[in-house]
Amino acid sequence: MSKKTKQPPVLFKQTQNIVKKVEAKLGYSMVSYWNSYGGSIVGNDIVAIYEIMQNIGKKDKLLLFVKSGGGNGESALRIIHVLRQYTKHITALIPLECASAATMMVLGANEIQMGALAYLTPVDTSLTHDLSPIDRDNDRVAVSHDELNRVVKLWQQEAKFDSSKNPYEVLYQYIHPLVIGAIDRSDSLSMKLCKEILSYHIMDEEKADRISQCLNSEYPSHSYPITLKEAQKIGLHATELDPEVSELLLELNHLYSEMGQDAITDFDEHNYHNNAILNIMEGQSVQVFYQIDKDWHYLKDERRWTSLNNESGWHKISDNGTDTPNHTRIYIR
Repeated sequence: MSKKTKQPPVLFKQTQNIVKKVEAKLGYSMVSYWNSYGGSIVGNDIVAIYEIMQNIGKKDKLLLFVKSGGGNGESALRIIHVLRQYTKHITALIPLECASAATMMVLGANEIQMGALAYLTPVDTSLTHDLSPIDRDNDRVAVSHDELNRVVKLWQQEAKFDSSKNPYEVLYQYIHPLVIGAIDRSDSLSMKLCKEILSYHIMDEEKADRISQCLNSEYPSHSYPITLKEAQKIGLHATELDPEVSELLLELNHLYSEMGQDAITDFDEHNYHNNAILNIMEGQSVQVFYQIDKDWHYLKDERRWTSLNNESGWHKISDNGTDTPNHTRIYIR
């Protein structure tokens, strides 16, 4: 396996050019938070955001560009907490997907500006537990609170004339009771996180509770697209994103997507190497990203892939005034 491995492109100069154009157009500093389809909001992102904000410094107002499919809600709260140490006012810029925990994140913005392709989603909880059911690929399956509630509700409707029937007796054959307990606890956590994030700019506790309740329990699908009209209806301060800014952010997303492409090198049917940039954060003169860089080997007896030679980690690119920016590894655990 000495074959040279493919590398994803790092397009720092091009992305910096767009960041500067957005800042010039709107008059404030901007922070980008972007995930590829393989990335998500995680705890280590907080340190990366801190690196960006240390470079930007304190500002009266900050722009926050978010494109993400979600991740860990507690990390979303901590990211907002870090940003709030540096600014009194956040305007979220949403040109595309801003789902689940990313929706939680932008709840911490004083204003959410949404483009024609933009959407938020509900934040109802799903959980992959160590005792979760296993799918055909031998992976743990995420179980959602809403799915469990609907199963129980349907069961009770069908068995309304026979109170001796208990849905949990059957559910426990497929879903461990500790998983059900963990999901219920996680649902309470989701409500708490939403209200805590909203409290950074909404002092009306009743309004914050109403928005949180709506996002957690009033939609039939976790992926239901909450567009600008719907966001306004549930009480969020959402406005239309300037079309020129939207086009710039779509161009920025295109560059991040090019950086985030899979760079897979196949060695044989049981071995390959994957290089992929998953999470990108950027501000003026600095970019921080997490890159997967490891070999994968298929264990036939166990029907699963295992990683080898893992060199994955965080990278920091910074402008030094020359044609070749500084590129360093940063270590976050």
